[in-house]
Amino acid sequence: MSNVVRNGENAVNNATTSNTFGKSVESQAQMDDAAQAGASNIGSGEMLNLYRLEPLAAPDDPRWDNAPGHGTLIVAARTSGDARIVAASKELDFMEVDAAPADDVTTVNASAFRDDKLYTVIEIEHGRAGLRRGIVEGTVSVDTIISVQV
Repeated sequence: MSNVVRNGENAVNNATTSNTFGKSVESQAQMDDAAQAGASNIGSGEMLNLYRLEPLAAPDDPRWDNAPGHGTLIVAARTSGDARIVAASKELDFMEVDAAPADDVTTVNASAFRDDKLYTVIEIEHGRAGLRRGIVEGTVSVDTIISVQV
């Protein structure tokens, strides 16, 4: 964030700010979670929400060619974005098989669950105790990478 002002003053612009990135409690929690994207031990003891991830695009939509769908899932997560991350983390990743990705060292960003044109996320229950972060209902196929498809 810049320290530029537009109030008629002639303040010095050194293109800096006193804000510090990643120091808030929320940022720290997000960074810790990212290290263990879909781990079910994250979120134990806290109130979680239930989300339904539902295919949105038509079955003949060409987007499905790059990211196969898995049907409808029910996911326990903190937010709708977290529900997408939890679902995507259950897919097989290039890092787990003897295959080379085209653009990155991981395929997690190519997941159909991360594409809002392929999947929609609907909150079905808010603030429920006793849930563990993860997939509650439905299955995620591991044959999303061509080298392991039968």
